[in-house]
Amino acid sequence: MTDSTNFLTRAQAMAEQLVAWRRDIHMHPELSFQEQRTAGKVVDALTALGIEAQAGVGKTGVVGYLGEGSPVIGIRADMDALPIDEANDVPYRSQTPGVMHACGHDAHTAILLGVATLLSTMPDRPAGQIRFVFQPSEEAADSENKSGATRMIEDGALEGVDAMLALHVASDLQAGKVEIGDGYVSANEDSFEVWLRGTGGHGAMPHQTVDPVFILGPVLAAIQGIRARRVDPTKAAAVSIGIIRAGAASNVIPAVVYLSGTMRSFDDATREQLKAELAQALEVARALGGDYELKIKPGYPSMYNDPAVAAVIRESTTALAGAEILEPALPQMGAEDFAYMTRQAPGAMFMLGARIGDDKRPHHTPVFDIDETVLPLGAAVLADAACALLREKAK
Repeated sequence: MTDSTNFLTRAQAMAEQLVAWRRDIHMHPELSFQEQRTAGKVVDALTALGIEAQAGVGKTGVVGYLGEGSPVIGIRADMDALPIDEANDVPYRSQTPGVMHACGHDAHTAILLGVATLLSTMPDRPAGQIRFVFQPSEEAADSENKSGATRMIEDGALEGVDAMLALHVASDLQAGKVEIGDGYVSANEDSFEVWLRGTGGHGAMPHQTVDPVFILGPVLAAIQGIRARRVDPTKAAAVSIGIIRAGAASNVIPAVVYLSGTMRSFDDATREQLKAELAQALEVARALGGDYELKIKPGYPSMYNDPAVAAVIRESTTALAGAEILEPALPQMGAEDFAYMTRQAPGAMFMLGARIGDDKRPHHTPVFDIDETVLPLGAAVLADAACALLREKAK
């Protein structure tokens, strides 16, 4: 921690501004790759701080550059909202019907603007560059199946970056707690669609058909057996089916049964094995006289928290607010596209507890909300960790 700068005290002094930024963004949510207004607000705020701001990175993203030379430490915040109609009766309720900040990206953007304020007004900031990466579209991909992180990387947002930092507010974690783990903290995600094909026919004459509903039973058993009997039990993996659709009349055997689901894993070898095993399991359909079509849509890769970067975040958290606010983190099977950035440079994301009392307000629901008093803590930890990494990388 910088002796001459108490980041937490300074961040708490700007709490009103942090809340104002968050609420303004919350009231005007924008979907993935549509974050024009949000990006404009970010550019204006960075420019007012004397920070060079580049818009249009990764389509609708913004990159701010503070300082020059090396090392370079990047800090990322996502900006997009979700297609959800907000149910909260609050003064800062979404003013855009059917669109809502239901995952905290409004808070992430406000916090990173707070970090920019703290570091741009710091007289003894370590040598090197801080790069503020305001990312679009974490929640969705474009027509080429590329999310905001991928698009920003393609546009050079991470060129020369030595380490990456990020946070995510957590509405299910006690406000003021910081949770961070080492190694894999989120999963590879791949979705799949399957069409089991038969011939269909009259329900009174099943012997004249190839019944895909009959084929479905052994196919399901084979798919569920992938995790149980085909994957090394010491490896994390999950294969889940969320949609099954077939038929339109009780006396008609359908010609097609449709399935859709998701596969999760941590290491890339297991990820590839799951794809191969799924195709093998579907061969049961052909053995029973039917056929199948399989489409796999690649999702985000698993996110790896670099232990050295995570250690810096823990040290900053302890120095600023005490070790008692730190919580151990267990790996989760959810997906997060910051993973693309941590594959470009060593990085880590921490969870910032933001639960409102005992009310969890789940992410991606119409009642999502956070305790805004934690915004200064998030800004202070990121600012302090960024400075620590500048010093460490300079060595």
